[in-house]
Amino acid sequence: MTAVNDLDCINLTKRFDETLAVDDVSFSVPRGSFFSILGPSGCGKTTIMRMIAGFLDPTSGDIQIKGKSVLDTVPNKRPVNMVFQHLALFPMMNIADNIGYGLRRQGLDKKLIDAKVADALERVGLPGIGNRRVEQLSGGQKQRVAIARCMVLEPDVLLLDEPLGALDLKLREHMKVELKSLQAAFDTTFVYITHDQSEALVMSDQVAVMNAGRFEQLDTAANLYYAPQTPFVAGFVGDSNRWKGRVESVSGDQVKLVTETGVSIIGTARGTVQSGATVEAFVRPEAIRVAHSVNGIGEHANSFVGNVENVLFNGANSRVLLRVEGGGTIDVALPQSGEFNGLQRGDALAIGWGASQSLCFGAN
Repeated sequence: MTAVNDLDCINLTKRFDETLAVDDVSFSVPRGSFFSILGPSGCGKTTIMRMIAGFLDPTSGDIQIKGKSVLDTVPNKRPVNMVFQHLALFPMMNIADNIGYGLRRQGLDKKLIDAKVADALERVGLPGIGNRRVEQLSGGQKQRVAIARCMVLEPDVLLLDEPLGALDLKLREHMKVELKSLQAAFDTTFVYITHDQSEALVMSDQVAVMNAGRFEQLDTAANLYYAPQTPFVAGFVGDSNRWKGRVESVSGDQVKLVTETGVSIIGTARGTVQSGATVEAFVRPEAIRVAHSVNGIGEHANSFVGNVENVLFNGANSRVLLRVEGGGTIDVALPQSGEFNGLQRGDALAIGWGASQSLCFGAN
C-alpha cells in the first residue's frame, strides 16, 4: 500500500492581479517530518503557508491533507494549526486558559481539558506553570506555550511562520534545538517557513529553497549545501566566495575560466557550460586549504598567495579576508588556534583548493 503524505501541494499557483506570487509549485510532506521553505522576503513562502491554512484561496492547483483536498474546507475546520512570529497569546488569560482555549471552543468537558492541558505542558517541558500569566514567561517559554496551544488540538500539520524572528540571537539558537525536539516528541508534521538558512538547515528533514515564486531546489540540508543545483541556491545557502568570468576551455566537466579581474580559476561545471560562455563560480570558505607558504598547501588546481587584509574574529572559527594579487579579496574560514592563532593584517598566506570545490554555473 502506498503511504499517504500528511500534506500534498499540487501545481499550486497564486496571482494577485498582475503579480504571480506562487508559480506552479508542487511538493509533498511525509507524515511526521520537519519540512522547511527557505527564501528571501517576497519570494512567496508566506503566501504558500496562508493557502495551506485556508486564509488565501489558490488561483489554481490543489492542497491535500492525508490525501483529501481541503480547498472547500474553511480555515477553522482544516486539520492544521499555525504558530505566528508574534505568537498571539492572550495576555488576559493564564497559561492553562491560553492552551485550553481551542478545546473550550470545541465544547469539551473541563476535566478532559485540564488533563489535555497538563499533558501538553509536560510535553513542552513546562509542567506546573498553568496558573502563571503570559508576562511572567521568558521568550522561549512563550514560544513553547504557543506550540502547546496548537498541539493540544492534535492537528495533522503544524504551520510555523518565522516563529523565531522576534527572539534574540542566543535564544533563537537554543529554540532551534528545542523545536526539533518538540517535533519529534509530538510526532507531528511541521511545515516551517523562514528566511534564516541556519534555522532551516539545522532543523529540517527536507528544505525547499524558494525564489521569485518557484522552488529552486527541494533537497536535504546537506545536498543544498554541498550540491546546489542553481547559482541562487549556491549563493543563498551558506557563505561562498563568488566570481563571474568567461570560460576559456572545457574538458569533460572541468572548466577553466578567467574572472573579471583577470584571474584564472579551474572548477567543475554544474549543468552545461560551453567555451566562451559567462559563468559564476562559487567556493566555500572552509573548502580552502591554508598554509604559511606554497610548500604547505600541496598540489591544488587553484593556488594563490596573498596578504591578510582583515581577521573577523568569531570564537573558535573565524574568517580571514585575504587580498591576492589580481584576484581581489578571498574569504577563508580558519580555526583561530595553533599555527594560525594571532594572524595580523599584512601577514602572508598561501591558499589552494581543488577543481571539485569550485562549482561553476552558467550566468544570465
